Amino acid sequence: MKNTILKNTAPHHLAWLGPAVLVGSLLPLVLMAHGALTGNLGANPIERILNQTGLLALILLLASLALTPLRLLSSWTWPARLRRLLGLLAFTYALLHFLTYAVLDRGLQLGALAEDIAKRPFITVGFVALVLLIPLAVTSTKGSVRRLGYQKWQRLHQLVYLAAALGILHFIWRVKRDATEPFIYAALLVCLFAVRIIWAARKRRETPRLSVPVRNRDD
Repeated sequence: MKNTILKNTAPHHLAWLGPAVLVGSLLPLVLMAHGALTGNLGANPIERILNQTGLLALILLLASLALTPLRLLSSWTWPARLRRLLGLLAFTYALLHFLTYAVLDRGLQLGALAEDIAKRPFITVGFVALVLLIPLAVTSTKGSVRRLGYQKWQRLHQLVYLAAALGILHFIWRVKRDATEPFIYAALLVCLFAVRIIWAARKRRETPRLSVPVRNRDD
């Protein structure tokens, strides 16, 4: 009984969590903007912004993916409240990462951008990851769930795992020396995906099969 009460009341006590996550996630962006205005981003500010926005996008995306396994393993309800927020923040940083490359690094030269996307594999997979995140961000509202239907919406949003995998591959191919960090993220993604698969398999085993009654020939 006590555990049930705690589960039902805990979300009310964690009302501050969403705003705190939002502020904490946007703080690096504020610091980057301040560093750009004051000239404190080092010798190569564009590369630093690229590295930070890309890394933050990946971290926030993995954090959003970690919330469902956390909810399944703990029976807590509050992780579901943060999933949409973290997903949108990840998309925001991924978009800023691309815009930094497209506008600041390549001067918005469409021909050069198209050539890079077509011929440089690490840019290709990064661009595809961003494209996959766009429909997920657009359909992140409750209204989209109602319009699409929950099952279609859920199947669409499973693309987030592919986007995360491509983001990690983008990171691995971009790193020129030590790829330890992106491989750590890859291992984390595999673990998160494994939890989902194991949980789904367990639920299928536990769900009783509906027996179809045999009709009498005289009926």
